[in-house]
Amino acid sequence: MRHKVSRARRQQIIAALGRGTVPQNGLDLFAVGMEGFEKVLDEELAVAASGRGGFKAIRGEYGSGKTFFARWLAERAKRMRMATSEIQISDTQTPLHKLETVYRALIGGLSTASSPPSALREIVDGWLLTLEDDVSAAAGIAKDNRRAMVPAVDELIESRLAEAAQTAPAFATALRFYRRARLAGDQAIADGLLAWVGGEPNVAAAVLRYANIKGKLDSGNALGFLQGLLVVLRDCGHPGLLVVLDEIETLQRMRSDIRERSLNTLRQLIDEIDKGRFPGLYLVITGTPAFYDGQQGVQRLTPLAQRLATDFDTDPRFDTARAVQIRLTGFDTDKLVQLGCAVRDLYAGGNPAEARIRSLVDDGYIKDLSATVAGRLGVGTAPRTFLRKLVADVLHRVADHEDFDPRRHYRLTISDTELNDDERNAARGTARRTANATARGTAGDTARGAHRTLSADEVELDLT
Repeated sequence: MRHKVSRARRQQIIAALGRGTVPQNGLDLFAVGMEGFEKVLDEELAVAASGRGGFKAIRGEYGSGKTFFARWLAERAKRMRMATSEIQISDTQTPLHKLETVYRALIGGLSTASSPPSALREIVDGWLLTLEDDVSAAAGIAKDNRRAMVPAVDELIESRLAEAAQTAPAFATALRFYRRARLAGDQAIADGLLAWVGGEPNVAAAVLRYANIKGKLDSGNALGFLQGLLVVLRDCGHPGLLVVLDEIETLQRMRSDIRERSLNTLRQLIDEIDKGRFPGLYLVITGTPAFYDGQQGVQRLTPLAQRLATDFDTDPRFDTARAVQIRLTGFDTDKLVQLGCAVRDLYAGGNPAEARIRSLVDDGYIKDLSATVAGRLGVGTAPRTFLRKLVADVLHRVADHEDFDPRRHYRLTISDTELNDDERNAARGTARRTANATARGTAGDTARGAHRTLSADEVELDLT
């Protein structure tokens, strides 16, 4: 173990891995293969936090760890006091060309090191308290002098948000009246105004009349709202915002006109960051190589392709994290074993059955388990299933039963229904190859023993 970890944090991480999902935090505890990225990305995050901006494109096949990488990066950003948000791009819920839906999803996923999603209320309330402190220090107004404090804070709100007000004037107005409603004890109005600031489309007419607000969030003013949010974050001690647009390759499945509008929106965001419109914003997108290189993706819009162009003809060992695109090569066998050992150590640490866990689930067993799973699914698609089986089927049983020995009592079975689409395709392809090899009489032994012939819908493995 490289770090001390609380029991609650360990349980959250283990529970997520046992479900086959990427934990929301604690990824540094079992991050494998990130050493080549840490220094450069920390530098770039620091540059963004200093008042500039940044952009990075992550590329990798399904199962290569793009979501893991993005959340690992978000944890590093939070250590710098930045806020973060992860957005799943979708053709129905969050189409990229409709910036109002992207902003709304951003607010829904907004978090800080101390506040889980959605942290908008904590952030806004902290900001307003900061403004009161600033007014009190600058003008010598006592905080309990409401008659003088209210207009002074209102004026400061408008001043701080003046740039954002050029395209979204109602952003500052809503925050002013949010504060007034809070002071008046009208929580329903305050909640409605904060929801409107967060991009909610269905806010009661009475709430909007209270602040004399007309209209709603749309693609025309969404970027103004984002500007305002960055100011609020900076003023209350969060110098930047990391935003992840995950699974952006879904654009390839959209209608051609929507796809082109979405690609142009991405190009616009990159250009606006470069121009300095969003100081503190570090934007990250994740996608497959097909999205970056194929004609249904980035290559469909030449200006965007030019901005994302990166030479990947060189040996991956010499990739640089300073490039606009970062290539994730996925897990080889050694990395998969290293990952399994790190998770085993995390699980065992502080567990009453630690000695038994380390003895029965030793490095050799993890090597056998990882090799067998990877051999059936392919190393690149194996990590999620491997970790889920390691935690849910092996480590839990060893911890709970003194007489359980995974080499004697456990036969690993992976059913078709347990797999996602990419894992399922990999398993079926491997099953067909194994069946063909068996028919030719050339099937070899597995790492720990002979296996039965596999069907296309089931992978059943034996580690006894």
